[in-house]
Amino acid sequence: MPQLIASVEGVEIKHVYLQKDRTTLGRNADNDIVLDNMLVSGHHCAFELRGLADVFVEDLRSTNGTYINGKMVKHQQLNDGEIIAIGNFRIQFLTESAQPSGFSETMTMKLDATGLPATTRGVFQVLNGSSAGLEVPVVKAVTTFGKPGVSVIAVSHRRDGYYVAHLDGPSEPSLNGEAVGPRPVLLSDGDVVELASTKMVFLLKD
Repeated sequence: MPQLIASVEGVEIKHVYLQKDRTTLGRNADNDIVLDNMLVSGHHCAFELRGLADVFVEDLRSTNGTYINGKMVKHQQLNDGEIIAIGNFRIQFLTESAQPSGFSETMTMKLDATGLPATTRGVFQVLNGSSAGLEVPVVKAVTTFGKPGVSVIAVSHRRDGYYVAHLDGPSEPSLNGEAVGPRPVLLSDGDVVELASTKMVFLLKD
């Protein structure tokens, strides 16, 4: 079943399975998916389910636009693993829900160029707060986590693994209790990263 995973600054906030022919997203309470943020229009976009897994996104004349791969879209079919950007929200589209951690075969193939086994995937699991237990996949070459102006880290996906570095903000992040600076540090399975008030464990999953 197709699904949408919405996140803000790397933390998952909503997980929706597309079961209706049309699912609306916006700031107003009458939407199927409500994102309460001024960058989101009252009725921002809609997701159309055709058949079993074909999904199209339609922008509903939103003020700030709906973006895929950095390009504003009006009406477009979604491909497995694509990220939709709406304001500071990132919404990942997945055609299947059977794979663990929200990954699909297509997404795995994109990671095969690393020195890790082809089936190994990097995931951050939130350990505290209201999002405790949520898993956030690291699927891009460089993924940022944190709050701008407070503390932001960059996690880069290289051939020999995943690296973390302090990117921005006065609050210094830590890795297993040790401060993380601007120089990238290799992450290992089970490493704990603390970012401002958020604590996450890095996991390598098959």
